[in-house]
Amino acid sequence: MTKVEQLEQEIAKLSADEFVELRNWLLEQDWDEWDRQIERDAKAGKLDRLMKQALADHAAGKTRPL
Repeated sequence: MTKVEQLEQEIAKLSADEFVELRNWLLEQDWDEWDRQIERDAKAGKLDRLMKQALADHAAGKTRPL
């Protein structure tokens, strides 16, 4: 049995409140990893093209206030 299968079995045993707590923790971990990935991509220059395009679109009047 894999670790994931073991975890699935344990998760199935959680109460509703425990499941909500676990889900919230997992979501927070996922968002934190997303933030770290964005930071890595920004430092590596992977977002430069998108930023330049967004600034050019704004300068050309192609944007609107939120």
